[in-house]
Amino acid sequence: MLFQILDEKKECGAIFANNTLVDVFKPEEMTHTWSYTSHVDGLSIEYANIWCNGVSLDQVCPEEIKEEWKKINNKAKSFLTSFELAKINLTDNCLFDLLPENFLLEFYDLKNQITRYVFENFEKPKNYDFLVDLVRLLHDIKTRKLNLKFENLNFTDKRVRNNFGKIKECSSYIDYSPWNTATGRLATVPQSFPILNLNKELRPAICPNNDIFVEFDYNAAELRVLFALLKQKQPKDDIHLWISKNIFESKYDRDATKKKVFAWLYNPKAKNKKLNNYLNREKILEKFYKDGQVITPFGRKLDVEEEKAVNYMIQSTTSDLFLTSTIKIDKMLKNKKSKIAFCVHDSLVIDLAKEEKDLIFELAKIFSQTKFGILKTNMNIGKNYGSMRKVQ
Repeated sequence: MLFQILDEKKECGAIFANNTLVDVFKPEEMTHTWSYTSHVDGLSIEYANIWCNGVSLDQVCPEEIKEEWKKINNKAKSFLTSFELAKINLTDNCLFDLLPENFLLEFYDLKNQITRYVFENFEKPKNYDFLVDLVRLLHDIKTRKLNLKFENLNFTDKRVRNNFGKIKECSSYIDYSPWNTATGRLATVPQSFPILNLNKELRPAICPNNDIFVEFDYNAAELRVLFALLKQKQPKDDIHLWISKNIFESKYDRDATKKKVFAWLYNPKAKNKKLNNYLNREKILEKFYKDGQVITPFGRKLDVEEEKAVNYMIQSTTSDLFLTSTIKIDKMLKNKKSKIAFCVHDSLVIDLAKEEKDLIFELAKIFSQTKFGILKTNMNIGKNYGSMRKVQ
């Protein structure tokens, strides 16, 4: 049965189904809807917005109802504006209690029509199950309020004073989008707390809701993906030191090696005979690039010109490798007090409860076990996000 949830808030459970509004949610009858909400957690539901790779209702609306959809959306915006002017807090109210029934019936009937159109005209993504797990995870993160302590900031630092405005009045919630980048890397939506581009000097303001932050990331993740794609054996130690010793014959130190490798890796015109002999980028194009499209080991299809194909392949594969491990961690933490706090590019930060400290090494083990074998994992711990220190 096709249905729509009328409000994302858990306590607001009304739905639109069979052209009517009902209060009783019968999960055994619900099969298809537009998008995930916590109401349907654990149920086997098909989500239309995942079928169409996260594009909006406006973008996939059939031509024959576009004008009707535009009009009903304008009405919805007018209602929301009136609620704002009347200082009605939508967090404390169920949306369907505030809106006229005839409006709700028209709005959700059109939403159902758009949803049905997607299922009839779009192909289900090959990585659909992964995307469902990812959407659930990001939804859960969005509901967890950050513990912000601005008193932790050093306001004698000019950089803190200059950048404090970025977080002073912004949301205390992190709202990621899995759709806003070409490679599938996470981005945040405009109203989100700006965790992905937060200045380092502002990080001490972010504190655990439990007791301590634990951070995991892979040592040189993108290079390890390159090794995996080329079927090269993964170095067990720091990969930049390994390249320095085994490819450059210790001619350069770690930092110089790192700079040379990345200057070569993402510039298709760059030449480096020693790197090319061991890590031949052309093999990635031969194996994964065809007719203007990259198909990654995780099932993503990326339209990209040849000169950017290696870049897209590595970045997308690295992102999905990381997110797959993050999802495994999230499932392991289900029904635990400890939770995933947030992700910053390819690092995962867990809000750990002290009574669950024995989980740390199990979590590290899970994170390190990947599609490409066991990857060297870095771990940092701190009492706030600005005090993270590496541990062995």
